[in-house]
Amino acid sequence: MGPIRSARQISLSGFLHSDRPRLRALTLFVASLTFVTLPAHAVNCTTQGSLQPADRQALLTTGNTLANAVSTQNFDLLQSSLLPSVVGEWEGIHSVALAAKPLVQGGTLAWGEAYLLDATDLSAPSDSQFFCTNPDSTATITINLRSLPPGKYALMIGDYPGAPFSGQLALILGADPTAGGKWKLGGIFVREGTLEGHDGVWYWSHARELAGKKAMWSAWYTYDIARWLLLPIDFLSSPHLEKLNREQTQTGSNPADALPLTVPGVGGKTWRITGLHIDTALHHEDLALLYEGSGITDPVAARAEAVAVMSAFLKQHPELRDNFHGLWAYAQKDGRQSFAIELAMHDIP
Repeated sequence: MGPIRSARQISLSGFLHSDRPRLRALTLFVASLTFVTLPAHAVNCTTQGSLQPADRQALLTTGNTLANAVSTQNFDLLQSSLLPSVVGEWEGIHSVALAAKPLVQGGTLAWGEAYLLDATDLSAPSDSQFFCTNPDSTATITINLRSLPPGKYALMIGDYPGAPFSGQLALILGADPTAGGKWKLGGIFVREGTLEGHDGVWYWSHARELAGKKAMWSAWYTYDIARWLLLPIDFLSSPHLEKLNREQTQTGSNPADALPLTVPGVGGKTWRITGLHIDTALHHEDLALLYEGSGITDPVAARAEAVAVMSAFLKQHPELRDNFHGLWAYAQKDGRQSFAIELAMHDIP
């Protein structure tokens, strides 16, 4: 596995609606840390261009070892490499690493970015904001961490050219003071880098085309797909992200504003759709809807109901058929998911 390459020019964050029906391993996991944009504290960031040789080599050594453990599914090594503070999160980390297999195997890891995040001056866990600027650039990337304990951390981001879906990997590392400052694993993130053979830049351009054609809902969700594919993490912001977000907002047609949405069925039946978002669980450019189901327990009848909801929804928004691979339907009853199905658009009546 090669050295850290020059930083990517696009760093993106912020994604998806909070009403996703489930948190999948392919989405993200980061041990006990959560991420939001919050005020800065006594922390600092060193970008890869300013890393000292010893720090660079230590990060590469640990990053390569852990990335190889992910690709070879060496779970014993991953578990033994955990920071003490996240040992209790092993089940979640294991599920992410397991789901990474089809995204990274067959490719060659190329590290794209690395950030050394120094929070040793914190006196207690604090909401922290790191401002990261490369020596040869005026663009600043911001990393936002909530309830960050005092210590030294690192973020490494890479991808796997040649792998199915051009998988992306990000690692959160922490220096373990109980092991002489050795780098340990704090979190793993994995996502696709391509869908249907296209990367995030292509989807960004395609979103603009759809907006120009006034296919506004399709444009909105295509911007979401672009954001999803450009980085495997959601806690970075940058001028490029701000540009994408502005473009998306300027379409003036956030589908979430139309929710809840009532769609008519046969015989006067109606269904209430409460959520809409993209869904890459099957590595396709799919959409997903959440609807209030009737609580049917018979799987045949539950499938028929879901298909009827999908069909009624697409009759209201036919443009989506031509611009996405398929549609998920998640039935919810009394706050719990009762049924889920995915169909290609051409299989939905």
